[in-house]
Amino acid sequence: MKRIVVSFLLTLLIGQINAQPLAQRLDSLLLNDPMLKTSEVGITVFDLTTGESLFQYQDEKLYRPASTEKVVTSVSTLATLGMDYTMDTHLQYTGKIENDTLKGSLYLVGGFDPELMDEDLDSLVDAVVRSGIRYITDTLAADVSMTDSVYWGSGWSWDDVPDSFQPYLSPLMLNRGCVDVTVIPTVKDSLPEVVCVPASDYYQVDNDGVSHQPGAGNLKITRNWLYNGNLIHVSGNVAKKTSRTLSIYTSKDFFFHTFKARLKEKGVEAQATAFADCPEGDSLTVVSPLFTLKRPIGEVLKQMMKESDNLCAESMFYHLAKHHAKQKRVKDDDGTDAINQFIKESLGLNPDYYNIVDGSGVSLYNYISPRLLLEFLKYAYYHAEIFQPFYESLPIAGVDGTLGYRMKKSKAYRNVHAKTGTVTGVSSLAGYAKAPNGHQLAFAIINQNVMKSRQARTFQDKVCDILCTSK
Repeated sequence: MKRIVVSFLLTLLIGQINAQPLAQRLDSLLLNDPMLKTSEVGITVFDLTTGESLFQYQDEKLYRPASTEKVVTSVSTLATLGMDYTMDTHLQYTGKIENDTLKGSLYLVGGFDPELMDEDLDSLVDAVVRSGIRYITDTLAADVSMTDSVYWGSGWSWDDVPDSFQPYLSPLMLNRGCVDVTVIPTVKDSLPEVVCVPASDYYQVDNDGVSHQPGAGNLKITRNWLYNGNLIHVSGNVAKKTSRTLSIYTSKDFFFHTFKARLKEKGVEAQATAFADCPEGDSLTVVSPLFTLKRPIGEVLKQMMKESDNLCAESMFYHLAKHHAKQKRVKDDDGTDAINQFIKESLGLNPDYYNIVDGSGVSLYNYISPRLLLEFLKYAYYHAEIFQPFYESLPIAGVDGTLGYRMKKSKAYRNVHAKTGTVTGVSSLAGYAKAPNGHQLAFAIINQNVMKSRQARTFQDKVCDILCTSK
């Protein structure tokens, strides 16, 4: 009987709390959460159904957005390029194909496809083989002229280099510029098995691991990145199957080297190989298409948002830059200019108030406000052709993506679709929440100067629960 009474009183108390106005509950959270004694937060909440602002707290202040920057990138790109846009990798040639010989040059033209994997590389190789080409009299060339030669984003941290989330950017990237390394234990005290994908002799493996030997120390899977080397080193105790993804120096060389090797395996050779720009084609030089590998932007969008993929975001950023600059070779400033133009002309805000230098949010130089994020969310919502693919790409609380393990036991479960963001000192969340009255809410939260990201995520989850329970 006591349990029934306690349960009833608890339910009554929760009901009374939920009946409090949303703003009052958020004010109480801001006042009482201990994390905010040593950190900052900016929050804004907007009722998209009624068009009313529900809550604002330091929402005009500037913060580093981390990966919620991808909201800015994706909405700008979808609005500018549309869902029919594709990221294309071309095979083109000059000269003539006679019997099994190309009397001219073959160009592999990079289109900054972030999802070009091992099987896609094989499809490019197979296209050459199907054409009947077995020998190229002039040059087999890789064209990476879409972007400048800087392979890191402005303000990226140099010591993040070996990690897969920060590969060497290039218009030609295989397996996101990375190698997937899997280490499998064998008989005790014996060398483990090491499997690397994609297979290539561009990198080497130094296997010093020991199977089922705790005395060997912790397992380490590394690359000699400080020396720009591609020696993958495995050491320590291998007690179970373990995988790690490592970036490779550099993406364009890794791609082209592996492409040439696989062509050779198929019996295709060239007089010379080089990185070179494919001719534009004029009265003196005829450029003919051989094959095009197309990547739908929707495929890139889903990977970018659900998994917070930085490479996909940078690819979108540069394709937006290419459209804006209307020239073959672009740089990160062109992407910044494109987004600034969108902020000014589509959102009606002054881009001079913000600093946006990349597409992923990795840069330490990005500074935006929660209000700016909200304006992007509002723009997407009120433009159906953007909102549907954008909303479907967002992680769902407790279900998938980077929110797959969050908010499972709260009312926010399945009712929040939002983009997460995390870099050192910053944790953010921006997206949509379904209120109890059926209204659709847009919100942005940026926690800054955070020592423990877990605490910031807990705070954000509390905010989301309030949005989904306040009447």
